[in-house]
Amino acid sequence: MKSVMLEQLMYASYFAPRGRARMYILGQQISERYLSPLDRLIGVIGDSGAGKSSIIKGMFPGLELTNDDDGVNVRPLPLLKNIDKGFFSSHTYHVDIRFEMAFTQLHALADAVRQALAHGKRVIVEHFDLLFPVLGMNADVILGVGGEVIVVRPNIFGPMPKEVVDVVVKTLRFRKMAHTAEDIVQRMLLKDYGAILPFGHRDVHNGFVLEYPIELGVDLVDLERKVKEVIEEGVSVSYSDEGHIRLGEDTWECTGPRIHVKNTEDIENFRLVHEYKFDSKTKTYLIIGLVGPSSEDLDGLAVLTQAAAF
Repeated sequence: MKSVMLEQLMYASYFAPRGRARMYILGQQISERYLSPLDRLIGVIGDSGAGKSSIIKGMFPGLELTNDDDGVNVRPLPLLKNIDKGFFSSHTYHVDIRFEMAFTQLHALADAVRQALAHGKRVIVEHFDLLFPVLGMNADVILGVGGEVIVVRPNIFGPMPKEVVDVVVKTLRFRKMAHTAEDIVQRMLLKDYGAILPFGHRDVHNGFVLEYPIELGVDLVDLERKVKEVIEEGVSVSYSDEGHIRLGEDTWECTGPRIHVKNTEDIENFRLVHEYKFDSKTKTYLIIGLVGPSSEDLDGLAVLTQAAAF
């Protein structure tokens, strides 16, 4: 059954979840569903801070990443070091092409990847779109990390890495808007409206969902207005550490501190759905926020939302 599923896979798409823990779990699920032991070349595509490292760590637990989100830079590159010694000490190697291009010519990286593949090794290549024109072969599986996490198994007709880049770059922009707006809404509910319990988080296309065990009784029209005032102030947003962001002079707790716009003015067309959605399965109330292009189909939002069970 699994081999048939792999053969038929063309395109799978997931909401890119908030926070490392949920990205790890999504990576594990993708590995179980879509990877074959025979896959040798795995291409990963996405901009800095999108969560590529977290997805890879979830897919390949224990793999040494040569340049990850913690700023850990492994030098010399294990793949190149092993080729210089004439043997491969590992089964799986990781290469961040954008980072390595500062030290090694692209054709040398392509040659190293080819040699590893010829010896039956597996290579995970971040920023695979940069290597593809020189490498001359497509990946067995490509993961694109942006506003969504997409999984494709290319054939001779594609998709090509550039097509994946075009998708994830566009959607990451809205993901950053949504995460920043979500933090502003959550902070305001806790600070100004008396919410006490922590909020759960769910995902929706070009937006966010906050989950609470009771209906807060907050006027969502009034809340929307106050959030828009903060957005229009043009407050700077920056990474503080792995558990916090800085919004202006304040430090806020955040589980996804790298996925934010640089200034609240960058949030486009923020709006709230002006009614609480009750989830009869979890017995919780949902506050739904959206950014970017407008959609007239708000009735389907409850269907689109994805439960955050972790």
